[in-house]
Amino acid sequence: MADDAAGGIAGLDFASVSPAEFAKIVKGLSAQEIDEIMRGELRERILGEIFGRMKQQFRPDSAGSLDATIRWKVTGESDAYFETTIADGACTVREGKDESREPRTTLIMADAEFLKLVSGNSSPVTMFMMRKVKVAGDVALASGLTRYFDIPKA
Repeated sequence: MADDAAGGIAGLDFASVSPAEFAKIVKGLSAQEIDEIMRGELRERILGEIFGRMKQQFRPDSAGSLDATIRWKVTGESDAYFETTIADGACTVREGKDESREPRTTLIMADAEFLKLVSGNSSPVTMFMMRKVKVAGDVALASGLTRYFDIPKA
């Protein structure tokens, strides 16, 4: 099954898959299947596409005057870092981590939890309570992040 799932995902043109379609795909996968998929170049493509879309999914009206940098550490075959900065009603995303600046909060989670979180297939509060997501820094900011983005419903 995991090979079928990996093959199906690998063949996707991510640019043409809507967030809702992606949410449905993730909903149909087990954590083990996601772990099988999230390897090598395919993992890079998936993470790149998700973080690349954050700007479009951002809801500036909900962010108000928020000024914060959120560091994402996605663990898996290797640690992937991305930073989301929300300031002046805009959202910017960069790959890697800026060592010269301390983020207001850091979210640490494995590949499967990350995909379930950003696809609306899991509750961030439940994930935190079950220790599937670790938060360093401003826990209140981390718990409210989903309101700043249009998260699909699978």
